Amino acid sequence: MDTQVEENRVRLVLVADQALFLASLGRFLASQQELEVVGECGSASETLAILNASPVDVILVDLDLRAERADDLILATLRAGYKGRFLGLATAAEAGTMAATINVGASGVFLKSENLDRLVQAIRLVASGAVWIDQRMIQLLADQLANRPQSDDRRSGSLTDREERVLLGILGGLTNRKIGGNLGLSESAVKGVVQQLFFRAGVRSRSQLVRMALEGSLGAIRDLRKAPNRTMAAGPSGCHGEQTADRH
Repeated sequence: MDTQVEENRVRLVLVADQALFLASLGRFLASQQELEVVGECGSASETLAILNASPVDVILVDLDLRAERADDLILATLRAGYKGRFLGLATAAEAGTMAATINVGASGVFLKSENLDRLVQAIRLVASGAVWIDQRMIQLLADQLANRPQSDDRRSGSLTDREERVLLGILGGLTNRKIGGNLGLSESAVKGVVQQLFFRAGVRSRSQLVRMALEGSLGAIRDLRKAPNRTMAAGPSGCHGEQTADRH
């Protein structure tokens, strides 16, 4: 194998307690030249044993674990000193599940119903520091904004309509230019709105803003201005619905 390709491979651990699912997923990922499956296991203790023996970039965690909770496994791994990334694997696009998984330290949730080629893309993005958001999650957020009573929003002092639209563009991974084109705004005007959102949320990058929205589930958009300041890892720029962008 080419030395450069080998050096750039993403090292994975797969965590699932359904043997058939684990075996079939492991075979597919092991066949990808840019990925290396370091280990396959079904519990936190087994995951820690693998981490003690080999460097790992991304841990794929099945959120349908039966013997223990996936978020407990993530927390146990972090407490043990793991510095890599997590990507959850979910059966359905449930806001509460996605929010809880993001909140404990994952960089996103991938739906099992999606194409496996997209999983490879998600793994590479998460390994590089990006946040993976499924398009259906973005639609849930958009639907909530569309159905929100206008008077309630104004009483609560929440985001303006323009800020909400720009935030949805950010969640969709759009650049300032693309957001401006969709909303009939100049690129500089969009940049100003993005800066307002950063100030309200107490963050410095788009991926931090996305994480904050997801951590608080769907209600985080409405209460974004009240959220406490926090520090999170920024991700790289992107241009499609599942990848966030840090350009501002």
